[in-house]
Amino acid sequence: MSAIKFGRVDAENNVYVLELGSERKVGQYPSVSAEEALAFFERKFADLEAQVRILEQRVKTKVDAANLPKQAQKLAADLVEPNAVGDLNSLRNRVAALAPQIAQLGTLKAEANKEAVAAAIAKRVELANAAEALANQDPAKTQWKQSAEKFAKLFEEWQAAQKSGAKVPKAEADPIWKRFSVARTKFESAKRAYFASLDSNNKAVRAKKNEIVEQAEKLAAAGSDSIVEYRKLLDAWKTSGRTPGKSDDALWARFKAAGDTIYAARKVTAVVESGEQSENLAAKLELLKTYSSIDPAKGLDEAKKSLLELQKKWEKIGRVPKEKLREVEDKLRAIEAKVRNAEQDHWRKTDPASIDRSNSVISQLEDSIAKLEKELVAATASKNDKKIKDATEALAARKAWLETVKAAAN
Repeated sequence: MSAIKFGRVDAENNVYVLELGSERKVGQYPSVSAEEALAFFERKFADLEAQVRILEQRVKTKVDAANLPKQAQKLAADLVEPNAVGDLNSLRNRVAALAPQIAQLGTLKAEANKEAVAAAIAKRVELANAAEALANQDPAKTQWKQSAEKFAKLFEEWQAAQKSGAKVPKAEADPIWKRFSVARTKFESAKRAYFASLDSNNKAVRAKKNEIVEQAEKLAAAGSDSIVEYRKLLDAWKTSGRTPGKSDDALWARFKAAGDTIYAARKVTAVVESGEQSENLAAKLELLKTYSSIDPAKGLDEAKKSLLELQKKWEKIGRVPKEKLREVEDKLRAIEAKVRNAEQDHWRKTDPASIDRSNSVISQLEDSIAKLEKELVAATASKNDKKIKDATEALAARKAWLETVKAAAN
């Protein structure tokens, strides 16, 4: 029999481990020497010792701290009665010594996990808040492309948090997800409704613009006389709205082409009209020269007859260059005013009612003058300087007024 410090082998190659003052059979290894049999079970001890060293290293470095309690528990169980030869009690003591450290790591891990869960919940609440903010925007003021991109990013962040973040208990995770999901549904519904409305509006705008273009193209066929109507169509175009895409550009190209045609025709017409208007200007100037001799003082009826002839000939001639219009029109208006003023003056002098009014005023003034002359004689006789002065001034004023009224009546 071979005997060493922690084990022995009997004659039948049964191997025993010595521990705590007693021995325990750990196995048999027949057909080999006692040394080989013992070495076999010593290697099993070496494997157990290696596992203890690994556990100690993991505790020291805090690697895989969450699984350390299970690893320690399994190793302790493996060391209860292992089929190995060596200082098993020392291994048991080393594993037992790790228990407080493993327990402390478990506490720290639990606290860290609690903090991680709290952070994960806070992150999801933040994502839900952001989703609700996007969903509650005014649809008419929402930048849908940018908002849709933001919402997609929020959803990606949510999925990433689920995959890589701390696991949130279902009781807390579900209500937050419900908020996010409801906001997402609301946002998508509002987006679909907005674009459906926008599409309907775009169709109406395109139809309106197409109608405007067709009218413009009809005007183009009519030539330069259509400019005023084309400008009205341009105003209508500006207020009709805009549609996205190339269709709006195509409609504008047709509308502009019609306008270009109209304005090109207008340029041709303007060249022709420019020559005609220059001729008209010369004709009107000649008329003004011919009829500049109209003189109502020499005969009102003849002056009125001449003016009528002038006006008829004037209208037949047509338009003159714009820059000369004011000049010739002012000369015509001067002749018309001369005849009109003479006619009004004649009417005042021949109107019975006006004559009666003038005669009445003349009579009143003459009576007033006679009265003032008597007062002046009396004042002179009494040598009252103040009354003489007042009577003299009043008499002069009445005589001047009388002369004015008589002149207007003649």
